[in-house]
Amino acid sequence: MTAGPQPLIADSGIGQPVVEVHDLVTRFGSHVVHDGLNLTVRKGEVLGVVGGSGAGKSVLLNTIIGLRRPDAGEIKVLGVDMNAATNAQRKAVEARWGVLFQSGALFSSLSVRENVAAPLREHARLSPRFADEVADLKIALTGLSSDAGDLRPAELSGGMRKRAGLARAIAMDPELLFLDEPTAGLDPIAAEAFDVLVRNLSQTLGLTIVMITHDLDSLYAVCDRVAVIADKTIVAAAPIRELEQSEQPWIKHYFLGPRGRAAASAAGRSKEPLAGAAARSRLEA
Repeated sequence: MTAGPQPLIADSGIGQPVVEVHDLVTRFGSHVVHDGLNLTVRKGEVLGVVGGSGAGKSVLLNTIIGLRRPDAGEIKVLGVDMNAATNAQRKAVEARWGVLFQSGALFSSLSVRENVAAPLREHARLSPRFADEVADLKIALTGLSSDAGDLRPAELSGGMRKRAGLARAIAMDPELLFLDEPTAGLDPIAAEAFDVLVRNLSQTLGLTIVMITHDLDSLYAVCDRVAVIADKTIVAAAPIRELEQSEQPWIKHYFLGPRGRAAASAAGRSKEPLAGAAARSRLEA
């Protein structure tokens, strides 16, 4: 593990650690993706994770949720050391988080209702009728219309698929939610409406959210803090306004470049940046 400059880390001050990553190393053959990466996510915050292409954002997410094992380091989720956890302990922790993958990862042969009800039937062992009733509630929470539950994924727009995937991610009433590029592929109106939805769910359900994204508008609208991956580690984790003052080259280019300035200006012009989209939150892409 190589030494480097001290990262800019600002504590959110929101709650106790929910995710703790210590000295993480991940590699593919001789290619090192992360080298001594450290990250803490605290209860109740919305943390964005950004970085350049190939920086390892999705690799970090997949490592935290156990889709790949780290080559070194420690990962604790909800107080459980995931490397040392038994299968029973791991399943118990997994039941307390939800994941929205970039593609939505819906089962194409099932209706939206059946997709959302699937984890309820498998893990909560609810009766089919009760599972469907809970699924309909989760579908409504994400802003989909009542008849959307009968549709197949192929019949949904991009925005509707994201919402359906989110409904499934919150089906088990998780404490922790992982979002992988949630606004990717959405038009600006649908993306803004999805930002409204994420923030509202965070506040209403008391969720802790880790959001992998490159969408600057989403970062300004939704996130309490943003963690930046560069040089194979977390070089900063702080509110955006603090990151705007950073002299770290990648951060400076990202937040103070033309697109970053445009996103900051848009956020600054609106006293309530999510209010305009709230009225359109039921519009679909």
